[in-house]
Amino acid sequence: MRYLVTLKVTAQPDGPPPADLMDAIIKLGQEATESGALLDTSGLAPSSEGARVEVGGGRLIVSDGPFAEAKEMISYALYEVRTKEEAVEWASRFVRLHHELWPGWEGQADVLRLFGPADFAPPA
Repeated sequence: MRYLVTLKVTAQPDGPPPADLMDAIIKLGQEATESGALLDTSGLAPSSEGARVEVGGGRLIVSDGPFAEAKEMISYALYEVRTKEEAVEWASRFVRLHHELWPGWEGQADVLRLFGPADFAPPA
């Protein structure tokens, strides 16, 4: 099963992430990649560099960022794992690194299962 993990920050100390955090993230990413679990990951530019496309009131609306959400989405990871619990474990390890190595950082990771072809197969 594939899971998309999105990371949102709610509180972040001033300045860049500490070097030891970045080193730990690289090591965790290497471990996840070598295990075959991590398919893709990347940091995301601020929402001020994005756009939102929505339908409302019978029309298509395109709005440039930034968006008003209090939680800025800052990265994502795509995992191929056997269970939701395995995806949650990878996400927990990633968030735990932030908690342990960047005092004052707060955020959340959402673990979302992606549909696959089997989800749309005709009933047997």
